[in-house]
Amino acid sequence: MELLPETFQRLRGQVAVVTGASRGIGRAVALALAIEGAKVAVNYASSSAAADAVVAEIVAAGGEAMALAADVSKTDQVDLLTSKVMEKWGRIDILVNNAGITRDTLLLRMKLEDWQAVIDLNLTGVFLCAKAVSKIMLKQRRGRIINIASVAGQMGNPGQANYSAAKAGVIGFTKTVAKELSSRGITVNAVAPGFITTDMTKDVKSDEILKYIPLGRYGEPEEVAGMVKFLAADAAAAYITGQVFNVDGGMVMA
Repeated sequence: MELLPETFQRLRGQVAVVTGASRGIGRAVALALAIEGAKVAVNYASSSAAADAVVAEIVAAGGEAMALAADVSKTDQVDLLTSKVMEKWGRIDILVNNAGITRDTLLLRMKLEDWQAVIDLNLTGVFLCAKAVSKIMLKQRRGRIINIASVAGQMGNPGQANYSAAKAGVIGFTKTVAKELSSRGITVNAVAPGFITTDMTKDVKSDEILKYIPLGRYGEPEEVAGMVKFLAADAAAAYITGQVFNVDGGMVMA
């Protein structure tokens, strides 16, 4: 990767926290924000080597980044995550809630622990991170919160009752918090990816799925990151809040 020249860096001087940033969409988002000049906290739960590799790539290009371990479904770990970012950089301008898991199976086979694990990380994690960061952003009187939802939260998906419920919750959460924080210059938006080429989707790709994608192909993490980068930039998206942007090849059309 290569950072943009300083005069073209739309996020220069800003600090971003990206959860679940060691791979897939999170990794692409972390790199995209760094290219625009942001200092990036690369959060991970267990993939320390992968997170370190993301940081190394950013630093090698002349940017600033650090890897921070935290299970964002745990209040104490979220608080520690934000305090470490504040200790190092003194502010948080952008939060990208990307961390997520799947535990797919049909409803009648789904165990309570499979339901709860997905809700805890994919929905409660968004709540905990947004709550912690919004306190900082309120004092700054500005901020960008971008939640990674999913088309599954809009149209449902067989075998993903837990995941679809969590992502639908993220969409409702996004709209509510956008209304609560808007008076302080904080925007809250969601990005809803469709089938993106990541580790999470590698086992579900099929020609059958492609029939439902008008563009006829799977998306790439960088395409989701492009939308996140747009929403993070003041000049581009300062007047946009409470919205859901689909990056899905046309799967869901209102």
